[in-house]
Amino acid sequence: MSAKNGSIKLVAGNSNPALAQAIAQGLDLPLTKAVVRRFADMEIFVEIQENVRGSDAFVIQSTSFPANDHLMELLIITDALRRSSARRITAVLPYFGYARQDRKSGSRTPISAKLVANLITQAGVDRVMTLDLHAGQIQGFFDIPTDNLYAAPLMVRDIKDKFDLSRTMVISPDVGGVARARGLAKRINTPLAIVDKRRERAGESEVMNVIGDVAGYTCILIDDIVDSGGTLVNAADALIAKGAKDVYAYITHGVLSGGAAARITNSRLKELVITDSILPTDAVSKAPNIRTLPIASLISDAIARTAAEESVSSLFD
Repeated sequence: MSAKNGSIKLVAGNSNPALAQAIAQGLDLPLTKAVVRRFADMEIFVEIQENVRGSDAFVIQSTSFPANDHLMELLIITDALRRSSARRITAVLPYFGYARQDRKSGSRTPISAKLVANLITQAGVDRVMTLDLHAGQIQGFFDIPTDNLYAAPLMVRDIKDKFDLSRTMVISPDVGGVARARGLAKRINTPLAIVDKRRERAGESEVMNVIGDVAGYTCILIDDIVDSGGTLVNAADALIAKGAKDVYAYITHGVLSGGAAARITNSRLKELVITDSILPTDAVSKAPNIRTLPIASLISDAIARTAAEESVSSLFD
């Protein structure tokens, strides 16, 4: 496969090699030969080991844990490609770390998502491709074209295959996620309910109330990120207490830090479905009620369309 102007080169960092390989297979292209390694003092060294002059380069790198290391890898790979005369560089970020810091949360706090967007732009990236940004307005933090892909079509297909939609209800785990949940409920023609929660401190949440009648329904929680898992576990408990038959969760980005996998395993969630935008840890892979939904085909299609200068938004029509 060739781009409209120059060949396609796929360069992978160390954040998610399995996803990068799957994307390459979807495009029927090899990953570009490159070395991304550490010196003894943990400085990052990058060497592109084949000619990329005039090429349309795509750097596949989630800025997931360890976020700072993977971000620096992305910046240094970009610099190496720019100095190797790549015609265009697209940063493919299946998971955009720092996205939750998209506004000032206090008087003297940063907007780190904007800072990271500036770093990526100044490093020499010409275009950004990402998946289910925490907030859509983060696209405006970049002064370069940004494509925000959506995992919803993949989730809708999976939900339609596995559930009786006549007794299914979509649930937003908080008020801020209502628009996302409403959009999915509309796609599968099911009712919508909301879990109202109060967050007492960072990383912890306490469910307060369920808005809507969930009795007898199979409930599907929808969100973009699951980190500690506390919100989902508490929401599942609240829904079951209100008479829900079963509770499932479909979340795009499985951050699942600390003991989150064990917390999900021991919860009343029937199943948590996440995408592979973030490389699953061993604990996540072994959890009996956590399942991974592949997104390589979505990203490879978007890359192919970008390289051919075709519409990406038509993927979601």
